[in-house]
Amino acid sequence: MRYIKHTSASICNKVQSYSSDDFRLVSARYPVSVTDYYASLIKRPDDPIWKQCMPDLLELEDTAQDPDPLDESALSPVPGLIHRYPDRVVLLVSNRCPVHCRFCMRKRLVGSGDVQMSNDAFYKIVEYIAVHSEIHDVILSGGDPLMLDDASLKTILTELRTIPHVAIIRIGTRVPVTLPSRITPELSALLQEFHPLYINTHFNHPDEITPDSTTACTFLADAGIPLGNQTVLLKGVNDSLETMRCLMTGLLALRVRPYYLHQMDLVQGTAHFRTSVRKGLEIIKGLRGHISGLAIPHYVIDLAGGKGKVALLPDDVTINGSTLLIRTYTGELITYRDISEKEEE
Repeated sequence: MRYIKHTSASICNKVQSYSSDDFRLVSARYPVSVTDYYASLIKRPDDPIWKQCMPDLLELEDTAQDPDPLDESALSPVPGLIHRYPDRVVLLVSNRCPVHCRFCMRKRLVGSGDVQMSNDAFYKIVEYIAVHSEIHDVILSGGDPLMLDDASLKTILTELRTIPHVAIIRIGTRVPVTLPSRITPELSALLQEFHPLYINTHFNHPDEITPDSTTACTFLADAGIPLGNQTVLLKGVNDSLETMRCLMTGLLALRVRPYYLHQMDLVQGTAHFRTSVRKGLEIIKGLRGHISGLAIPHYVIDLAGGKGKVALLPDDVTINGSTLLIRTYTGELITYRDISEKEEE
């Protein structure tokens, strides 16, 4: 498997208010990468784009959370594959992203090296999927799958399509947001060959909806690829009703259907982005009835320990102070520790 080539922005030009010592401290633990394009969206230090891609010393202060709270390592029957739910698997085809998002759920892995998946490792994954007939849905993730070149993507998709019980292929990618020039008519035509194929992208703020990202989504939509979006609720970035209304309605105009609004995962190095669940429920309540139902995402918590995603509605969760009681898709009741109103201030 081979990666595409792209250039990253000169970060130093963007961090004039950030000491070089601080930058080195953070980047030594959690690598930094930003594309020229995404850096160009920064209007001022500490704006919503800056916060998503620029290092912060708070990343090093968070020691209470877990590097792998979703227990993905334990749910990996073969390297590069996560099998959490009975009928679907996540295939980690790439360890590279155009931008290293500071809130990344796989902060422990992404940017830790540019080692490409070997053909041998890939075919071991294909073998596992082939002998597990209960698997109907394969989700390509990483890193970002679209950082692979077209030939590598074609190899992966072709092999998956040889497995009779794989009905659906999904790709999770932030490339339309962070490196939209990667989405070409040629790439869209390639993906079109492997329908039914779905793409979930990842817009977090209205400032990410630009002429370039619009063009990228248009290429994909015109190729008949259904587009969804997964947004992460991020403190200081998009944790306001007005911002979320603008984002969700703007996505529909791109033919991108809002799919999930994620509560921040409990990933080490990301605690400063965390809002309370109360804030998320307040936003969903403020969206319902005020904008098209097509624009309202599912608000979900991906529970620690590999318990899975649970969708929440304003009337669906039992709240006792900072303690929530949440029922999983299997019927199990899980206690979830929320942050307090004081901690959110």
